[in-house]
Amino acid sequence: MNMIRYSKGFKMQLVREVETGQGSAGAVQRKYNIKGTHTVMRWVRQYGSGRYGKVIRVEQAGEVNEGARLRSQLRQAKEALADAYMELALEKAFLAVACEEMDQSVEGFKKKHAGGRPTRRSRPTRS
Repeated sequence: MNMIRYSKGFKMQLVREVETGQGSAGAVQRKYNIKGTHTVMRWVRQYGSGRYGKVIRVEQAGEVNEGARLRSQLRQAKEALADAYMELALEKAFLAVACEEMDQSVEGFKKKHAGGRPTRRSRPTRS
């Protein structure tokens, strides 16, 4: 397969044609029989003035920091989830040690204390 190499001057000429509106990147590509579908557009980004093909984002005042705010919220949620997993792991380990000290299985302890009567502290107070 033959590789076709284009000079920088040729690339710049095509970029000028696209930027001055003489043709779109696709039209220039077809005009000069350039095989790569994105080659001319890549040259425009590489050698052009930056005005052609630039994406302009219009945002309202409240939307400017929306992405950063959402990333921050996601990070906080991940940290909270990691903390919850750590607390659960510690509680399971503590329960296992406590049950071992009482010569009782964890499953037996859970069955014995599941659905039991509420303790004095956890009962609702009457007003």
